Amino acid sequence: MMEEGRGAVPQVRGFADDETPSHLLEAVRLFVVEAFDGRFSPEDWEHTAGGWRVIAFDGDDPVAHAAVVPRTLRVGQRAFEAGYVEGVATRAGQQRRGLGTAVMTEIADLVRTNFELGGLSTGRQSFYQALGWEPWQGPSFVEHEGELVRTPDEDDGLMVLRFGPSAEVELDAPIVCQRRSGDDW
Repeated sequence: MMEEGRGAVPQVRGFADDETPSHLLEAVRLFVVEAFDGRFSPEDWEHTAGGWRVIAFDGDDPVAHAAVVPRTLRVGQRAFEAGYVEGVATRAGQQRRGLGTAVMTEIADLVRTNFELGGLSTGRQSFYQALGWEPWQGPSFVEHEGELVRTPDEDDGLMVLRFGPSAEVELDAPIVCQRRSGDDW
């Protein structure tokens, strides 16, 4: 394989989570934790499990990763089966080569094929906006034991991918997710 930036296209593969080899999961986990400068907890890693993973490879080495997992997101009064994106990272030294874009393009295809809405939380909105994701403009909440708990610190990082059944979702409506261990969003 030629080096990216010199005419090569990265090899990008999708895996159902339960079909991803354990050695590959461990290799990916290590560089994802590193990419987040140690701010990626064991709970954050657990949040990547249960759906699909898209991994870019340089030869046999995984160099970029994104996961999409099923979650229910409620917008206003409507519940959507959402594909929620987790663990997007590129290995140090491999960044700025289009690998993150490649895995997120495949993730968007998985979201559109298997879900009604895409969701994610990020501190890098410009990257995702270039790929068609839109910043959420309404208030965010977490449902915990039947109660809605406002999550104002999350408002500026939430993004959605609208299409088909969610194409007309109003971006300024309230959005709600279910509570989970670690970061709710």
